[in-house]
Parts: sequence; C-alpha cells; structure tokens
Amino acid sequence: VQLQASGGGLVQAGESLRLSCAASGSRFSIHTMGWYRQAPGKQREWVATITPGGSTDYADSVKGRFTISRDNAKNTVYLHMNKLKPDDTGIYYCRMTLSPADYWGQGTQVTVSS
Repeated sequence: VQLQASGGGLVQAGESLRLSCAASGSRFSIHTMGWYRQAPGKQREWVATITPGGSTDYADSVKGRFTISRDNAKNTVYLHMNKLKPDDTGIYYCRMTLSPADYWGQGTQVTVSS
C-alpha cells in the first residue's frame, strides 16, 4: 500500500489550500481515511477523518474551516483548508485504516505566514 500526499505549500493567513492523498495497493473504498499534522517541536495530532460511508469528524481547531472528502473512483482523499492560520503550519500526513491495517503517507508541508 502506498499513500502519496500532495498539495502543500506556502500561503498567507486567510488563504486556502487543498491537499490530496492518492492511495494504491488496497481497496481504498473500504478504509477509513484521516489527515494528521505535526507542527515543529510538537506531537503529531489528528485533524479530520472520513469513514467509508462518508461520515466526517474534525478536530475542534479546524472545525468550520477544513473539509475532508473522498473520491473512491480516484482512490483519493482530500483536505480542503480555508481561512488558514499560522497555527495550521506543519507537515500534513494522510492515514488509511481498516483494523488491523494502518498505513501512513509521507507528508506534505503546509506553511502559513502571518
């Protein structure tokens, strides 16, 4: 299984980005997909999750600004990030889970300047 995250970059506060994570090597549609992030000097934290059925959940810090979605035909999960803040800076990782399977992508850097 491979997860390839992309879409990160350098933006100013208030701007938007869309992250993508393309999966290969497994049945994407039956897995729960998630986004996590790790800021410099901090532990990795959960950002958002989407289930195979499309149910979503978000960390309080991003609720109302970020939207997670999936396209099972493209084996891809997205994270639409709006109204970005400097505190959103970090490496963003995608995760694919179907217990006991647990896969992580390599991460994509998001930097938000004030």
